[in-house]
Order: sequence, then C-alpha cells, then structure tokens
Amino acid sequence: MDLKTAQDRALDAAEDLFYRRGVHAVGMDDIRDTSGVSLKRLYQLFPNKERLVTAYLRRRDVRWRGGLSEYVGRVADPRERLLAVFDWLLTWFTDPDYRGCAWINCFGELGATSSAVAEEVRTHEEGFRRLLRELSAAAGHDDDLAEQLLILAEGTIVTAAITGDAGTAHRARAAAARLVG
Repeated sequence: MDLKTAQDRALDAAEDLFYRRGVHAVGMDDIRDTSGVSLKRLYQLFPNKERLVTAYLRRRDVRWRGGLSEYVGRVADPRERLLAVFDWLLTWFTDPDYRGCAWINCFGELGATSSAVAEEVRTHEEGFRRLLRELSAAAGHDDDLAEQLLILAEGTIVTAAITGDAGTAHRARAAAARLVG
C-alpha cells in the first residue's frame, strides 16, 4: 500500500471512529483494524494520536467549510446568503451520522490537555468567522452581526446534537433573520 493510500485510509478510519465514538474511546489498534494500515505504517504517518487527531480535524475543516461555502455561494441575494448558512446547518443536522461539531467534541475531550488540538479548533472557528464576516459585509452589515451569527450557529450546532432536534436550525434561521433585518 503506497503512502498516500495508507494516509487516506487512516484518516478515513479516524474520521469515522473519532466522530462516532469520541477520541478517547478509539485506540490506534481500532484505527489499524478499520483502515487496514499496519501499526508500523500508522506511526510512520502519525507519530502519535494527537497528530492523527489534528490531521483529521484539518482535513474535515477543509470539507466542512468548502461544503458550506459552496452551498451559500449558490444563493444570489446577499441577505439570503447569510440565512442560507442555517439552511445548510439543517441539511447537516438531518444526516443520520450527525454527532455534533467535531471541533467542539474534540475540544471538550482534549482542549485542556492538547494545545495542538485546541489550535486546530481555533483555526476552524476563525475560518467560520471569516466566512460569516465576508457574508455580512456583502449584505451591508458589520463584523458585529457576523459575531452574533457565529454564536447563534455554534449554539444551534450544540443544541441539535444534544436534543437530536434538527428543527433548531429553523428556529436559529428565524432568529438570524431578525438580526439581519
């Protein structure tokens, strides 16, 4: 198995297992068994579990923000583009594999003990913040609105995960519409 294939398989396994079960509940043996990548190769690719976790978060961030940007980019009206963020959240919440925010989950598990994981979480949040600032500016609003929408979106993500109620996205969209005006 070549290096790229082994890395992809390891990250696929890590994403599935860490997101579904949590980081602490998953060992490198679980990653090996799921990915088919030997422990020796796993440790060549990721010298420790923390490096695997940060690589998983980084890869997921690219897909998550890319999917969100693509979704809102299909909306022509700048005001509606802001609200489309919450429509996209609804599609995410209705995915049968939805288990909340991978970054919040990892921060809860490792943020106090792993500065590398905490930094990946901050990087993700800053990317989300930047997107909301861009959308707010395009709709004629300032950064304050973007910050309010960020808090609303993150609260909605957590609430949907805890309650299992995807409808929180509808309620959050209605609140966002009031903020947007």
